[in-house]
Amino acid sequence: MAVKIRLRRMGAKKAPFYRVVVADSRYPRDGRFIEELGYYDPTTEPAKISIDSDRAKHWLSVGAQPTDTVKDLLKKSGVTE
Repeated sequence: MAVKIRLRRMGAKKAPFYRVVVADSRYPRDGRFIEELGYYDPTTEPAKISIDSDRAKHWLSVGAQPTDTVKDLLKKSGVTE
């Protein structure tokens, strides 16, 4: 099972809001997920990022691969370097 840390789109049309989730890579973008780690709101200035760093570090340690966007968010929130 290939596990990814990725964004799940929520919110209204033209008002995106994302949740950072751990999901099997075979599931659709907004489909089933294993665990929710936090959220990302790009519509505010500055953008709000909230991620549970302990759980994110746990999933990274067991082999979950973050997407490019999530990798940048983890750096900004101080989870990774």
